Amino acid sequence: ERLSVAVVGTRHATHLGLETARIISGDLAKAGAVVVSGGAMGVDTAAHCGVLEQNGVTLCVLGCGIGYPYLAENEKMRRKITEKGALLSEYPVQTPPNRWQFPQRNRIISGLCDGTLVVEGGASSGSLITARDAAEQNREVFAVPGNVTRTSCEGTNNLIKSGAKLTTGALDILEEYFLKYPYLYQV
Repeated sequence: ERLSVAVVGTRHATHLGLETARIISGDLAKAGAVVVSGGAMGVDTAAHCGVLEQNGVTLCVLGCGIGYPYLAENEKMRRKITEKGALLSEYPVQTPPNRWQFPQRNRIISGLCDGTLVVEGGASSGSLITARDAAEQNREVFAVPGNVTRTSCEGTNNLIKSGAKLTTGALDILEEYFLKYPYLYQV
């Protein structure tokens, strides 16, 4: 059994948000955790790439069929994910994406994981749906604090005010699980 952590956030992340997602995800992978995300542009892509850079394991839960050519610019990344991780979908292989499918798949992302980290997300971000799903599934919720003047950080700051664990690095997440997963090592 391995620690698994969802790393999610906005598709329209700041440079700092993307770098934060990449670094934290890479550090989680170095510590032995599996990182799960949704394969979308922005934070999801940064999270998957951070894990791949560390030769770690990442799972990508798609909001369309696995065989549908969604986000052609991420095709190479998805291929790399399948070498050590997996692409997952609850939809038939060639199902095209629809708006309602992405919020629906978020329950799978959080359900596969011990905890969910939200890096950046506005007040109505889909990543907040994933955080809500995680809380309803009795999973830990973590959030990276953001610039209080940016709408893209409003959701994560509100999560922290509501009880999500303020997270500035992988160790903030890992320390919650050292007893359950003694193989984890500090990064």
